[in-house]
Amino acid sequence: MSVDFSYLLRKEDPGATLRDLDDVVVLAPVVTDDGDPIPAGAEGTIVGVWKDGEAFFVEFPEPAGALATVLPANLRRTGRHTP
Repeated sequence: MSVDFSYLLRKEDPGATLRDLDDVVVLAPVVTDDGDPIPAGAEGTIVGVWKDGEAFFVEFPEPAGALATVLPANLRRTGRHTP
């Protein structure tokens, strides 16, 4: 089974939790590991999952390479994915 096919199967499961490589929107402002503010509504990609989904490591395009740890209550899937 290809990674892309597996990803699409998971995305169709309405009960699926957030996972690696999901495109997400932050619902509340967050601060990156470098101290940069990320406003609510910013889009990013999950690049790590901590403790079975208790928190997520999210990468944002601006500032370049920005990373922040975000709680699941502050994330929503965008519904799109670029393989």
